[in-house]
Amino acid sequence: MSDYAIGDLQGCLDAFNCLLERIHFNPDRDRLFLAGDLVNRGPDSLGTLRRVYALRDNLHTVLGNHDLHLLAVAHQATDSKRKDTLSAILDAPDRSNLLGWLQQQPLLLEIPEHQAVLTHAGLPPLWSLEQGRQRAAEVQAVLASDDADRFFANMYGNQPAGWNDALQGPDRWRVITNHFTRMRFVNQAGELDLGSKGEADAPPAGFMPWFTHPQRLERQHRLLFGHWAALEGHTGVDGVEALDTGCVWGGSLTALCLDSGERIHCDC
Repeated sequence: MSDYAIGDLQGCLDAFNCLLERIHFNPDRDRLFLAGDLVNRGPDSLGTLRRVYALRDNLHTVLGNHDLHLLAVAHQATDSKRKDTLSAILDAPDRSNLLGWLQQQPLLLEIPEHQAVLTHAGLPPLWSLEQGRQRAAEVQAVLASDDADRFFANMYGNQPAGWNDALQGPDRWRVITNHFTRMRFVNQAGELDLGSKGEADAPPAGFMPWFTHPQRLERQHRLLFGHWAALEGHTGVDGVEALDTGCVWGGSLTALCLDSGERIHCDC
């Protein structure tokens, strides 16, 4: 039995199939843990989502910002963007099964056998794992409730930039979601800069990559995340593993073997 954590698929079905062949994936013994952003921008979002869904008994995923965008479009909370590749999913006869399953997925996933935590964008540095666990569960509960439409209608936006215990309702949900699915740079107070997407060594003034924050609280678990293709799979920080190696941008798709630490790639 082997466990693999895989970076952002973003609709790159051929690369995903290539990677499954390269790691000799056997659904009777192996498990996959996906960092979210299963769909969008790539050439076959529908085929990718169907492949992931078919493997769901041996596959676990967190939600990424592109997955949530797909769900928001499906809930008619926003329109598709010019570069989206989501229409085939929205028109598919099995849309309800695919999207219903996707909406049940968490923002944070613990993998106790490897003392690891998987999220799409990372674990906010000034949140303990217990705080992250509770806040992710709040959003997951909302997505499973009658408030899901209100969640998607209010999901977009960059404010508030930081956490406040007094936050309630859509503002609270938005802050939690932004931290788990869009975070890259934070300042000393842990507030997000959501306008910058570049390399870790060129942060906006007063900001730093979230995983280099000097007061980062969670250091006992391996932190696995995707989302930040510009990192090219490297953080330079022990115990913090970047998985997005920019497949959809012509890079590669990466699987990290959680048992051995080996990284396996398929060029895109």
